[in-house]
Amino acid sequence: MNIVNRNILIVEDELKIAEVLQSFLKSKGFRTFTAENGREAMEVFDKENIALILLDLMLPDISGEEICRTIRKKSRVPIIMVTAKAEEEDLLEGLQIGADDYIMKPFSLKELNARIEAVLRRSSKDLVPLFRKNSYNHDDLYVDFESRTLKKKQKEVNLTPTEYKILAALMKYPGKVFTRNELITIALGDEFLGYDRAVDSHIKNLRQKIEDNPKEPVYILTIHGAGYKFGGESST
Repeated sequence: MNIVNRNILIVEDELKIAEVLQSFLKSKGFRTFTAENGREAMEVFDKENIALILLDLMLPDISGEEICRTIRKKSRVPIIMVTAKAEEEDLLEGLQIGADDYIMKPFSLKELNARIEAVLRRSSKDLVPLFRKNSYNHDDLYVDFESRTLKKKQKEVNLTPTEYKILAALMKYPGKVFTRNELITIALGDEFLGYDRAVDSHIKNLRQKIEDNPKEPVYILTIHGAGYKFGGESST
């Protein structure tokens, strides 16, 4: 039932390497996007529903490390750093600032594919929040994932277990577009036999509880033809 997101962003300024990676990953069933520099990478990331980033560290404008730090402020999307740096301290720094894995140049395409699949499997097992506690839109909405507390304008909001699971998934991966089937799997389980449109009813109820104007939502956004994503701006 779950539709897997196979979108990979390749951030690589060497055109020949980017073309080889793009061709290989397409042969493995991935949909690829490419960026030659940091500016292009952020533009693509903000526009597309990316499942994983292959991030070269040596770019002409912004370092790969800086791109990783910027993305980690708003997303848990898996990042594999591609580097020619062999020093252990450089690799450890990459992992400390939020990279999920790294691969050394030169590398085999078989090894790259194995690392990509492993990272995607790990990332799909659990939705790890960027923050345990956070507020959005100048403290209009507050969430505490440890106590499972949600407040709107400082008043606690009562959510059903399904509503909480859906909203928590959206909040934990801000910017990620979830399909209806993905939200069903997260909130209702793989054994759910109902229609995927059942998610729409839960979304409608959530909007009634957390949006100032449910007809013009700012938190739970509909991405036509794709699904839903969280649109709140962190106050931290």
